[in-house]
Amino acid sequence: MAEDRPTNVVEGASSAAAADIDEETQPVAKSAEDRKAAAALSKLDATGDEEAAGHVDHEAAANALSAIFGTDNKKEVKKVKVDAADVALLVEELEFSKPKATELLKAHDGDAVKALKAYLQPGF
Repeated sequence: MAEDRPTNVVEGASSAAAADIDEETQPVAKSAEDRKAAAALSKLDATGDEEAAGHVDHEAAANALSAIFGTDNKKEVKKVKVDAADVALLVEELEFSKPKATELLKAHDGDAVKALKAYLQPGF
């Protein structure tokens, strides 16, 4: 007696190969919306988009990067005379380098107390 064989069984194929065969056969889209979605998905996988991807507006890219990373926001360094003792205090207490301590003091008008408070307060 012969039994009816299912239609999706391929002779000699393992279960992994049968899964591959099922993936290769795509179901037919039933509605217009399904067909549009399927066409959009197939465009994503399509090759040949290299020429469109090769055209980059360098000015727009540079503007976007500068907006993200803030490269155009250079802070003006104030012309403030900084006391060497204040620099030494920040270097010793905060373990800063001398240029970093000097920069912090200049940002706070050379006042060591303001500089220390600003560094220690959390910047929410």
